[in-house]
Amino acid sequence: MDLRVGKSKKLEGQIKVPGDKSISHRAVILGSLAKGPTKIKNFLMGADCLSTIECLRAMGIEFNQVDGSAIIVNGRGLRGLREPEDILNVGNSGTTIRLMTGLLAGQPFLSILTGDSSIRKRPMGRVTEPLKEMGASISGRQNATLAPLAIQGGPLRPIKFVSPVASAQVKSAILLAGLYAKAQTTVWEPHKSRDHTERMLAYLGAEIEVRDRVVKISGSTSLEGKPVEVPGDISSAAFFMVAAAIVPGSQLRINRVGINPTRTGIIDALGSMGADITIINEDVVNEEPVGDIVVRGGGLRGTVLEGALIPRLIDEIPVLTVAAALAQGETIIRDATELKVKETNRISTMAAELRKMGVEIKEQSDGMVVNGGAVLKGAFCDSHDDHRVAMSIAVAGLMAEGETVIKNRECINVSFPGFEKLLKKLVT
Repeated sequence: MDLRVGKSKKLEGQIKVPGDKSISHRAVILGSLAKGPTKIKNFLMGADCLSTIECLRAMGIEFNQVDGSAIIVNGRGLRGLREPEDILNVGNSGTTIRLMTGLLAGQPFLSILTGDSSIRKRPMGRVTEPLKEMGASISGRQNATLAPLAIQGGPLRPIKFVSPVASAQVKSAILLAGLYAKAQTTVWEPHKSRDHTERMLAYLGAEIEVRDRVVKISGSTSLEGKPVEVPGDISSAAFFMVAAAIVPGSQLRINRVGINPTRTGIIDALGSMGADITIINEDVVNEEPVGDIVVRGGGLRGTVLEGALIPRLIDEIPVLTVAAALAQGETIIRDATELKVKETNRISTMAAELRKMGVEIKEQSDGMVVNGGAVLKGAFCDSHDDHRVAMSIAVAGLMAEGETVIKNRECINVSFPGFEKLLKKLVT
């Protein structure tokens, strides 16, 4: 089905976005490895997180849904998983396949992981190579660099891994495997990536040390089930933050959003473009900082997004491209090669779709140059089955003359069920 968006006069009101996708994944995985129950409030019931639950359920973990967004994970401890009877299918979830690969590397049984056509194209060597170094037996297409993957887990040895990329998925996979190593495993990364895994491991009782870009975890430490509140996902909030920033006269408050410093690159980026953003009611829940984000619409200016900022906003770059298109002046995005290995090549897909709406974009090998000040026109666009592309184009449609039609809107349910309803509620 198609998503249709018309030009908006302003966005006004208060909203709450769904639970953080990254934290939801980690809560159910680590809750499964903890002793006793872990009650998770505001869990994201999106397709990706449900894929993680199904994989864990296939290995003997019981889940009970309390209400619409609260679940209880009945943890079985570090050694409680059992061999799955069938292939584990992660659907479209890159987080699921990479974190599961790390977890399964330490299990004393055989497992096979696969996913949809997009997942089977995603690079897995960055995860499988260090896990092989730890002693896991992993085979798959193209020398275990592509799924499906067959993993024969077992006893692991600790390593000191220097990651060539700042990737929370790579780091988390190794830390999960490190729980099953006999001594301390160390991960170093070139820039600090999102640290939800480290925070939740610490919260549930793991022996973990974090110092800037270096993380060390001790194996065989037990985890204890505890209540978890999942903050609102800042990556989901980003679409409404940009929407409010680009539509003059808007005033929007987004409540109880995660403001983990490794994820607030979107706030810094919009701030560098001149956006009016305030954070109020700051709090901390299960080691994660949260707050209410208030955004007021107004003029934006071009900026440069690069370096250590990029890992802190990699998922938000598609919608920041929309902000750049409407800002005065040129915006340069570089050091973002990771965009090429997401659900789509988000450099080329965003450039292609925004060009249909009248935006001048020059693609680069590691990013793009956006010529701002565009007068957008409605167009018939394609989501490319990428949830973040679909929602970013919808945001652009709020400032376009005429109607914008986005093909294949169903992919939005991967991370943001109810996006369209919430957008229509705010738009005037």
